[in-house]
This record gives sequence, C-alpha cells and structure tokens, in this order.
Amino acid sequence: MSLYRFIYSVLLYLLLPLILLRLLLKSRYNKEYRFRIKERLGRVPSDVLGKKIIWLHAVSVGETIAAKPLIERLLKDYPQHSLLITSTTPTGSATVNKLFAKRVLHSYFPYDLPSFVEPFIAIVKPQLLIVVETEIWPNLYASCANKNIPILLLNARLSKKSTQQYLRIKSLVSETLSYVSLIAVRSEEDGQHFVSLGASIKQLKLTGNIKFDISLEKTILTQGQQLRTQWGIERPVWVVASTHAGEDEILLAIFKQLKQHFPTLLLIIVPRHPERFNLVEKLLSTSPYSIQKRSDNQLFLYSTDIILGDSMGEMLLWYASADIAFIGGSLVKTGGHNPLEATALGVPVISGHFIFNFNDIYPPLCKARIAWVEKTPIAIQERIIKLLTNRVVINQTSTFTALTEKYDIKRKCNKFMRLHNGVVDKLLLQIEKYL
Repeated sequence: MSLYRFIYSVLLYLLLPLILLRLLLKSRYNKEYRFRIKERLGRVPSDVLGKKIIWLHAVSVGETIAAKPLIERLLKDYPQHSLLITSTTPTGSATVNKLFAKRVLHSYFPYDLPSFVEPFIAIVKPQLLIVVETEIWPNLYASCANKNIPILLLNARLSKKSTQQYLRIKSLVSETLSYVSLIAVRSEEDGQHFVSLGASIKQLKLTGNIKFDISLEKTILTQGQQLRTQWGIERPVWVVASTHAGEDEILLAIFKQLKQHFPTLLLIIVPRHPERFNLVEKLLSTSPYSIQKRSDNQLFLYSTDIILGDSMGEMLLWYASADIAFIGGSLVKTGGHNPLEATALGVPVISGHFIFNFNDIYPPLCKARIAWVEKTPIAIQERIIKLLTNRVVINQTSTFTALTEKYDIKRKCNKFMRLHNGVVDKLLLQIEKYL
C-alpha cells in the first residue's frame, strides 16, 4: 500500500464512527438509512454467491436512470452473466428495485476501506467493474487491480470545480486512476480534466453522454394524458422537478405571480429527496392554494392548484403530463439535474444558472431553443409567461400556422434527441473488449 493510500485509509477509519452516526441522523427523515448497514460494511447478500458477475455501480437515482438503457442491453447481450448493481442511497436502491426488480442483483456499495472492499471483492469475484459517471475510490480500485478485475468509468465526467478539489490530492487520485482500464468521457473537456489529474491519453475514449439514450416506456405518454384528463386537459401544467432546500419558496412565489396571468395553472412540485416531502408539504400548507399529494392515491381534481409529487420513480410520468418544466438544483449551488428526460418527452425546459454539472448539455439545448437558463426569478417568470402565452393562444385557435407552432418545440426536441443518441452502442463496444 502506498503512503498516500495508507494515510487516506487511516483517516477514513477514524471517520467511520461519524459516517455511521450520519446514517442514523439521516434515518430520522428516511428510515431506510438505518437498514442493511452490514452491506455498507462489506457483507455480500446471499443471492450473489456463486454467480458469474458483472458489477455496475450507480450512486443514486440519477445515475441509475441514466444507466437504464445500458443495463437493459447488458441483460440482453450477456444472459450468461448476472448483473450486480450497487447503490449508495436508499432512493438509488428503490430505483433499482422499481426499474429492474429481480432481473438484477442488488447491494449497497461497501465503504472504501480494505477490511470491507477486499472481502466483498473476494466473495463476489466480479469479471468487470463498471462505474457510472465518476467515483474515485482508492482502496476499491487497488483491490480490483490486484485481482486483475478491469475497471471501466463510463459516462465519466469531471466538472471544473471537482477537478480543482481533486488537484489538492493529485498524488492519490493519479495513483487511483492508474488502476482504471478505460475512462469513457462525455466530452473533450471532461477528458482534459482527467488528464490534468494524471490519467493517460490511452485510457480515454470520447463516447458522449449516455443520458441522451433515454429509454421511454411506450405507455408513458398515454399515462400522462390520462392524468391531464383528471385535472382538466386544457389546463396549463408547470412541473417543478428535483427541488432542493431554498428553492421551493422561490418557485412558490413565482407560481403566485403566474396565477395572475393563468388562473387555471397547475403546479406539480417534486422534491429531489424523499426526506424533504414532509417539509415541502408544510410549506405548501401555508399557501392559499388547494393541495393534493400523490401519495394519497386519489383522483386529481380540477380545483387543485398544486400537486406534491411525493412518490419515487414517477418523474417521467410528470413530464409526460406537463407543458413546461423547471429543473431544480439550479437556484442553489447544487449544479442542476438532468434536463433530458423532459426533452425526450417534448417538454421545454427552464433552469436556474447553477448548472455546472450539466455544462455539456445545456448549451446545445439552449442553442436549439428547447431550453433556457435564466439568472433571476423574474427572468424565470417572464420566460414561463412567454411559453405559456403561446400555448394558450394555440389552444384557442384552429389555424394551420398555430397548429404547426404548437408542435414546433416537440419536433425540435425529437430531432435533438435523435442527433445525439447512440452512446450505449459505443459503450457496449468498449465493454465487449473486457468480457
């Protein structure tokens, strides 16, 4: 073990009690955090034993959904293998179960300490480790390299901010990246960031962003229209997706102003994390609006002003019922969230200006005029008014020009997604080399 990895491991061992305490504190808001802790400490679920394993790690919800087309192809193309998916969060675990059920194996990701990752790898014996996006784990990668297990970073990304942080411990990061067989980056900029951290050009492959290869169920549009018939099919619908603390109040204030222009406007607000569902519900209860919760499992009413999307795995359904979407995590310094799910369903996207996690996606979306990045709440409000005004005018006329305009954004979205997909095929060509 190198000196750098030794120091890293000692520090992580010292921090372990605090890490476990943090899990317990989180469990106050989401009880799932207190379950299956042994898996985080390296225990392997019994159903994994004795199988020919491809191991894919996807941290949480976003990475799991993004990897869905790749996972489906792995299940189809490698039926002789079992696919083990590891997650870090309860919401990621729930998403794995919802999307794939018993077609895959699942476990929580073990903490990156030799006493946890080495027994985990020794028992699982994966033929390949696929890490979705960017997770740099010194002990895990070293253990895989010692056992000649190829490591592939797929859809790899590194923002400028993350790169600057990693540069502070460049010696450790460079050593860790040396164990990786392939780094399939989303963009040339991502590749440059990896090189600055010590990766070699030979390790890099520019494959594009897997998030463009979105897999949509054939029934999703039908289900979206069925929802619209419940609350009134002609009502304008604004979906606010993946909000974080500090954003809901701003967006609720914007909604108040929008209601003056569009009295029948329906707001669907979907917090990013389930532990915030109750907090957002309390905020909404202080407003003068009629509220319904998805978790109540009741038909939505025409008189409802706001729907709280307090459910998991239904984001695509909300987009399928929307006229316009705002993507959260962008009014606070979170870095934004994936806008392409809305784009794939033909829905125009508005975002705040903190989008550093998606700097490769928003510029082409904005250039195609199917997404807009706004710097202030007033600018967001004005952009929504423009988009919804066009919708209202279109719905009140039957002229050919208006009908053509009605589907213009949807047509642009479809064209945009067609131009950028095919990433999964490129990734599978790379995976094939290591299996």
